[in-house]
Amino acid sequence: MAEMIDLSHAIEDGMLTYTGLPAPKITDHLSRKASRGHYTEGTTFQIGKIEMVANTGTYIDAPFHRFADLDSVANLDGLVLRAESISRAITPDLCHGRDVGGKAVLVHTGWDRHWSTPHYFESHPFLTRQAAEYLKSAGAALVGIDSLNIDDNTDGTRPAHTILLEANIPIVEHMCNLNSLPDSGFKFFAVPAPVRGMGSFPVRAFALIGD
Repeated sequence: MAEMIDLSHAIEDGMLTYTGLPAPKITDHLSRKASRGHYTEGTTFQIGKIEMVANTGTYIDAPFHRFADLDSVANLDGLVLRAESISRAITPDLCHGRDVGGKAVLVHTGWDRHWSTPHYFESHPFLTRQAAEYLKSAGAALVGIDSLNIDDNTDGTRPAHTILLEANIPIVEHMCNLNSLPDSGFKFFAVPAPVRGMGSFPVRAFALIGD
């Protein structure tokens, strides 16, 4: 039986994903108490309401501001690149000897340990322009990372986003639990709801290990 590993942060009321972006607001549209007047005695329902920006929690950036086809974000062969020992800039050396072609390449930095703390937003690990160029040329199908941004957020040109998205390679940011995955031999999924007009959207990212 396959083991499922959840790689997504839960979306909670008031949580902060990225400095400067508003936190989600999760409330009742219809509470159980208020619903009593709509149904027979003893029957209640709750309908929730959420207000959030698209870049909330673990989310996907899709090429050309549209969601990729399902076959580019679901049931992909997965590969983990271990970068816990790298303080910030991740270079192509991390990929040495690894076949990334056609795979979901997940960069494990361990930065998710700082989630929900001020440190999460400071000096996070990121891919260099050269690393993004390598992943593009080597044919990666998707690139994910468990830190604040796949780019250095002090670099306004956002080279990794530009290089990967122009090559139709989706990006998944703010992942977690990559330490629970093997280096390879698993299937990866990061499927967003089919909402039109969004260039990014939260996903439930997860991996299946085994048959």
